[in-house]
Amino acid sequence: MKKVVVGLSGGVDSSTAAAILHHQGYEVVGLTLWLMKGKGQCCSEGMLDAARICSQLGIPHHIIDSLEDFQANIVDYLVSGYSNGITPLPCSQCNKAVKFGPMLAYARSHLSIEAIATGHYARVSYNRDNGRYQLKRAVDLTKDQSYFLYDLPQELLAAAVFPLGSVPKTETRRIAAELGLLTADKPESQDLCLVEANGSMQAFLDKYINQKTGDIVDQSGKVLGQHNGIHHYTIGQRKGLGIAYCEPLYVTGLDPVMNRVIVGTREQAVNSHCTVSRVNWVSISAPDGPIRAQVRIRYRSPAAPVTVIPLAKSRVRLEFDEPQFSITPGQGAVWYDGDLVLGGGIIDRN
Repeated sequence: MKKVVVGLSGGVDSSTAAAILHHQGYEVVGLTLWLMKGKGQCCSEGMLDAARICSQLGIPHHIIDSLEDFQANIVDYLVSGYSNGITPLPCSQCNKAVKFGPMLAYARSHLSIEAIATGHYARVSYNRDNGRYQLKRAVDLTKDQSYFLYDLPQELLAAAVFPLGSVPKTETRRIAAELGLLTADKPESQDLCLVEANGSMQAFLDKYINQKTGDIVDQSGKVLGQHNGIHHYTIGQRKGLGIAYCEPLYVTGLDPVMNRVIVGTREQAVNSHCTVSRVNWVSISAPDGPIRAQVRIRYRSPAAPVTVIPLAKSRVRLEFDEPQFSITPGQGAVWYDGDLVLGGGIIDRN
């Protein structure tokens, strides 16, 4: 009998993933990472629902105290980024450093199990031609989460199982209801776990970063208004600037040294290229020269045609066919060939 450890957050997706594998004949072990105290699927509240699901399915349930890992790899990472005018992408960092890596290590050392499953909407396959595990977009493109998984190395992709990769979200709910899962009607979280636990990203950041008043300036340096902390702003932001102007203004830059928020028109908020660091080549090896692809520069953005030019030290330059709006340092850029995730990395400060 195949054995698999399933990461359980207490939500309907991970619950259904565990139930599907259980009904397929796998020997399933539930594993929950305790990431934060408080309410939410990644907090104490989620652990209770995960325990109830394991009890309902009749499978073992293990809990790992990951509070220190989450603090070091996610909370400190976010606070440092926002303090320095960067808008970090925590989910890909969390998946690699806090979730999949520690889950596989625990599965191997404590349970002698080599496979880990989650409720992510993505697919994995093996390409015999290049000897690499490939990451693919989910069948349900409205729920696809491959963007947040681009940083998983080959070792983790080889162990990963995504039972919901070929399942529409509506089908997930139907399966959960059909199996009578306790989480079948549980509302889906719409926010980042830290937002869910703290009420808003601003409330979370204000716990760690002191508010420091500074200038909001235009491209020439002319002062247009005041801000109460650059960590309250992100590239492309339009609302909440508190500036009266003859046309809409957007945040185009954050200057932590001068403590300034830089704004401009929409035309000034677009760029035809950017560089990307900490690149992970996923479904293909690093190419010797430029390749064509489609890139997403944020989770909800449509894929845009791009030329990816490899540089030294795990970096690439992205040259867009059409200038892109609000290219945000710290966010992920993930490039695809159709459904295939070719690679991805973190957008540099221009």
